[in-house]
Amino acid sequence: MAQPSPTPDPRPPRRLGDLAMVWGHARRYPRQVVTAGLALIVTSGATIGIPYSFKRIIDRGFGPETQGGGGISVASSFHFMLMIVAVLAVATAIRFYYVSWLGERVVADIREEVQANLIRLSPRFFEENRPAEIASRLTSDTTLIEQVVGSSVSIVLRNSFTSVGGLVYLFAISPKLAGLLLLGIPVIIAPIALLGRRVRGFSRASQDRIADVGAIVSETLGAMRIVQAFGQEGREAARFAAAVEATFGAARRRILLRAIMTAIVIGLVFGSITLVLWQGASDVAAGRLSGGSIAAFVITGGIVAGAFGALTEVYGDLLRGAGAAERLGELLAERPEIAAPVPATPLPLPARGALSFEGVRFRYPTRPEVAAINDLILAIHPGETVAVVGPSGAGKSTLFQLAERFYDPEGGRVTLDGVDLRDADPAAVRARIAMVPQETVIFGASARDNLRYGRWEASDAELWAAAEAANAAEFLGKLPGGLDTFLGEGGARLSGGQRQRITIARALLRDAPLLLLDEATSALDAESEQLVQQALERLMAERTTLVIAHRLATVRAAGRIVVMDEGRVVEEGSHAQLIGRNGLYARLASLQFSEAA
Repeated sequence: MAQPSPTPDPRPPRRLGDLAMVWGHARRYPRQVVTAGLALIVTSGATIGIPYSFKRIIDRGFGPETQGGGGISVASSFHFMLMIVAVLAVATAIRFYYVSWLGERVVADIREEVQANLIRLSPRFFEENRPAEIASRLTSDTTLIEQVVGSSVSIVLRNSFTSVGGLVYLFAISPKLAGLLLLGIPVIIAPIALLGRRVRGFSRASQDRIADVGAIVSETLGAMRIVQAFGQEGREAARFAAAVEATFGAARRRILLRAIMTAIVIGLVFGSITLVLWQGASDVAAGRLSGGSIAAFVITGGIVAGAFGALTEVYGDLLRGAGAAERLGELLAERPEIAAPVPATPLPLPARGALSFEGVRFRYPTRPEVAAINDLILAIHPGETVAVVGPSGAGKSTLFQLAERFYDPEGGRVTLDGVDLRDADPAAVRARIAMVPQETVIFGASARDNLRYGRWEASDAELWAAAEAANAAEFLGKLPGGLDTFLGEGGARLSGGQRQRITIARALLRDAPLLLLDEATSALDAESEQLVQQALERLMAERTTLVIAHRLATVRAAGRIVVMDEGRVVEEGSHAQLIGRNGLYARLASLQFSEAA
């Protein structure tokens, strides 16, 4: 498996304008934004007020103003300084609370919106995008957004206000010295502009490498039994280490550039201040400036320099946040390919469960060179049980995908109760279908919630009735907490047969007119299979049922067996009829039954 490359991403570099999505979420809370903004302005003003307080103290305590009541003047100056400190402390606390609140709130909103959008997307999106990488965006990228909103933006705004206010005060103290200081600003900004472009490229590369690490962790932990069974722990550890090292390499390049940029800017800033102060010292010696004024100028200059330095340090964080915002924005911008038409054609009542495939042609978007379904004609009548058999890749599972309108056919049409699925609301279509997949899906939740997935409002009595019908009540009753027992990630606390029986109970509970069974008893032992098969037969007697059978022994009693090959129906009839024709079904049956013998 190819390892991720540490080179920068070739796509266009991130722009701070990508943070507009984050601002769009933040401005939903105007009261908090205004309060945080006012607190930022007050803290910046109080910060600039401290040098002014020192100027008053020095001039009134050590200058000509000390004569004639200077002690009272010094005391009032210290009182003024204490007041400034108190205002700074309170405003800082208010700023921290509201800025942090906004960071957490914005991240929560973005996560909810991204997740809400993801669960509406068609299966094609998840075939072309790794779920583990998407999960990384919802975790690491949103964490970056939280840092940006809750810290970086606050630092930028506070230091911007402080820089502007400090420059204004510097001009008030000495226009000449302040003018000399400003001459160095273009020299300071130049490295930010030049190096910032490269930082943007490495910021995206770093984020992508972090996403690769998350994807590998998710994939490996999800297949831990296979990893250990085949003794691949060392290889997986090496693959993870390579991804981590690639992440470190990308981060190291980004950090190095930021460090160089910070060193250059701080050196230029403080070098400029030193040269300006040299001139200021000459003015003090010549009596053109007071000692308090030069002290205030020095302190204010240091504050302004620190503010500029903080801006350069946080610039990289803003770029990383912009990259995260763009990646999340991409997920928010995705729109489902399968959507309800306006207006949608209502499905007729009462529901009958009649399913029909009329000249259907279909290719999976990720495999356009292969026709999964080719000119398929198949009608399943209300109350009928139809078994679909055939070799792997014949198109059996694709029938289920089309019936539930996870995809639309390229040609022909699929109808439910006479309505073309493309004209109906997908939610209304799926509400009439219950499905038991071959690969069981158990959520990391309680047994009750896993059963209620079939019908969320079901009572406990209905849950137990469905579990009884699926032969699951006995083992559910023995769980430590009964229905409230946590089943583990993917149902790790259950056997394969127990997981399958829960999915069958879930389908029973749904009580839909159309039942889709993908070898529903494949994971059961012989005794449980017989009991569950009896329950399914009772369920199917009142419903339209489409069964995908991989083991032909399970479909002998089906009313009609459809044999598929290369996306077409090649044979159709009862078990006895198909055996007598000596076609594909007879060959498959001969192979399976001889192996069983």
